[in-house]
Amino acid sequence: MTPQTETLAAPAPRGATGAPSYTGLLERVRYEGAYPTRERAEEVVHAVLAALGRQLVGDERVELAARLPVEAALVLTAQIPAVTPLTGWEFVKDLAQRTGSTPATSRWNVGAVLAAVAQLAGPDLVDRVIGGLPSGYALLFGKAELHQPWSRSRAS
Repeated sequence: MTPQTETLAAPAPRGATGAPSYTGLLERVRYEGAYPTRERAEEVVHAVLAALGRQLVGDERVELAARLPVEAALVLTAQIPAVTPLTGWEFVKDLAQRTGSTPATSRWNVGAVLAAVAQLAGPDLVDRVIGGLPSGYALLFGKAELHQPWSRSRAS
């Protein structure tokens, strides 16, 4: 294994406060998505976290932001939640449209970012986040869709 590969495969470094570092998050996304540069990984992180911020509400939004590096948390929480939540597939299509990419590229980008986010959030929070969203998000987080279909009454 080359030294660069070891760095990319390592868990995200933590900052002086114990919170995950933004650089570590970017390197994790760069590794997961096989992006050629950290700058490209950062573009993808911003786009996906902004899109996710438009979908999340409530305690899960706050708790997820608290587990992310400050720079990433600000991107997530700067978004006003959408009035009508999108299913997982609609989320991918909306992101593709906003970024001018194909749905396949958008799906790849979402998977790379949400894999890193899931690692920082932990399985319990990820399950709660998925449970508060319409169907299709479990797959985006790399999990099987095993819960009941989302209903508006659960989001209240």
